[in-house]
Amino acid sequence: MLAALEAMRGEYDFVVVVRDVEQEAALEERYGELVPFLAGAAGEEICHYFLDAAALREYLAKFR
Repeated sequence: MLAALEAMRGEYDFVVVVRDVEQEAALEERYGELVPFLAGAAGEEICHYFLDAAALREYLAKFR
C-alpha cells in the first residue's frame, strides 16, 4: 500500500503517517485483522488491505 500511495503523490499533496496497530490498543481493537488500512486525518476509514485509489481520490478531492 505504501508504494501505491507514493505513486499518487505526484497527483496530490499529502502526508503518510505509519502507525503500528499492535502498539496502540484502540487501533488494534478497531481494526484487528483489517491491516493494513488507510484512514484520513480525522480517522475516517478510506480502505483496507490494498489501496483503493478511487476512494482515496474521492477523499482528497474534498480538500482541493
